[in-house]
Amino acid sequence: MKSPIAALFLAALVSNAALAASAPPSPKAPPLEAWAKLPDWSGAWAMIGPTVFDAATVEPKGGGAGTPGVREHPPYNAEWEAKYVKNQELVKTDRFVDPNSFCGTPAYMPRMMNLPDAIEWAVRPDQVWHIVENGSTIRRIYTDGRPHLKGDDLFPTYTGDNIGHWEGDTLVVDTIGLRDDLIIDRTGLIHSSAMHVVQRIRLVEPDILEAQMVLEDPIAFTAPWKVTKRYRRLPPGSYVFDYACAENNRNPITADGRTLTKGADGKVIDKAK
Repeated sequence: MKSPIAALFLAALVSNAALAASAPPSPKAPPLEAWAKLPDWSGAWAMIGPTVFDAATVEPKGGGAGTPGVREHPPYNAEWEAKYVKNQELVKTDRFVDPNSFCGTPAYMPRMMNLPDAIEWAVRPDQVWHIVENGSTIRRIYTDGRPHLKGDDLFPTYTGDNIGHWEGDTLVVDTIGLRDDLIIDRTGLIHSSAMHVVQRIRLVEPDILEAQMVLEDPIAFTAPWKVTKRYRRLPPGSYVFDYACAENNRNPITADGRTLTKGADGKVIDKAK
């Protein structure tokens, strides 16, 4: 006669075996020979140009994100254009709140493609890691053939659900599952949680990386939005620092909604208004 403990143990083994038999096979990484086919994206990189997300449509030309009167022209519908205009009015009065001003908010997509800080790419046959200095955030792009998450497994996150594949030396990335409470840049650009981003990333010169992006948002846009960004490889030996808000060293926000800037001595450097 078996003891109750032995019976429970046996039942657990049978149950686990049944679950293993019914579970789909785990995605397999490409063979090691695939490493030799990967492009060289080693080293640290920095975005070329200012932190305006869509330099092709920005007005006035050369305008900077966060500067009053500067805007871009994404294909917003009337409702979302009105939201963008409202954000621009807040920029004019220095009361547009950037989520990155809050301590603990990580870098996120698609803004990870539009940061002034250094970035790195760890390229493996089964994954590509997009690593940003700002907040030390990692975006994992799975290139092992797995599909997007579905159902309850897919929910809005900072970096989204990213799957990709290689077309020659071009990495094609498909991103969904993005949060809608964040911004794209400091002109006030926003999007809904239905945002879908497809990127084609490749070397166009030995030290120049180009990302062609198509952003679709059936809630906010009337058409796909095409944006191209370029990045320059930094000199060999360049450092990527541990840059994160870990000691509440955030930009302080005043009671009336103004975001202030601190100098190296920790004192506010903004002029009184």
